[in-house]
Amino acid sequence: MRTSRIAALAGLAGIAATATLSVTALGMGTAANAAEGHGRPASYLLEGDPSAQGGSKFEGIGVDPESGRFYVSEVTGGEIQRGSADRAQAEEWLAGDGTDGRYTARGITVDDEGRIYIAGGPNGTGNDRPDLWVYSSSGELLAALRVPDNDAFLNDVAIGPDGAAYFTNSNDPTIIRVAEGSSGWEATEWADGSSLITRQEGFNLGGIVLSQDRSAFVVAQGNTGQLWRFSIATGEVSEIDTDGANLRNADGLIRQGRDLAVIRNFDKQIVHLELNRSATSAEHVSSRATDPDRVLTTGKLLNGRMLLVDSHFDEQTAQGPYEIVTARMPR
Repeated sequence: MRTSRIAALAGLAGIAATATLSVTALGMGTAANAAEGHGRPASYLLEGDPSAQGGSKFEGIGVDPESGRFYVSEVTGGEIQRGSADRAQAEEWLAGDGTDGRYTARGITVDDEGRIYIAGGPNGTGNDRPDLWVYSSSGELLAALRVPDNDAFLNDVAIGPDGAAYFTNSNDPTIIRVAEGSSGWEATEWADGSSLITRQEGFNLGGIVLSQDRSAFVVAQGNTGQLWRFSIATGEVSEIDTDGANLRNADGLIRQGRDLAVIRNFDKQIVHLELNRSATSAEHVSSRATDPDRVLTTGKLLNGRMLLVDSHFDEQTAQGPYEIVTARMPR
């Protein structure tokens, strides 16, 4: 195991939608559905933790296109489940409840080498636990990193053009870069957007994806309903013109080409924006209703489909079935 110390750190219904479509129009699958073809289930079952107080609740998902695997984080305990695109049942891959100092987990992503990066949310807030972890595809712990700011809430993570992982902070408007250097793994503050982004109550920076031309990160701020552009070259932040779209409670982001799906968790919508190549502006194409009985948090594309996490965040005591549902990317 190689663990490094961080170098420095300063720190989730208004305008009318173009169209509101049903869950059926989104093409979402449930566990009761038959396989959709190509040997792929229409949805995936997650293992619940019977010992979790309040039931099991889930949030993040990462995918490995090479292997067809996906990884899902459990907020209640920090367990990580792993599934396969061709199997309906996912299984626990990494234990939680203190394993490697992990009691909760949020965003996940996978790099080109199959390494898995996990954001810890408030795992390290006010204590000495790690804020994030890096694992090999075999489950070996490569790094468990802590940031010096006890108020950090690492929410989501994406891989940059340089191969490093970039984590959003839902408390302060900062982005943290994680990479393996000559002296081991380290996490550093890569960008500070406080010149334009004011910390507000609730979840600040959340979902993160690269622009089509790979010149910038697109980052959601759920409490204000804004999208921000962070330049890859400079880290400079600017607001993205979203054509009047209502993006309150924007959580996960999924991009395919110029199409951007914005998951509005508690508002139970997916908003389709069409970005320009450099993500300086976007056209609002549609806003579509999701299943009223689910609170979807985030998602990733795998084999041409969106895999969306059903969080159970709206349930005081979560009850199964616990599922990843699938949908077509909005067009």
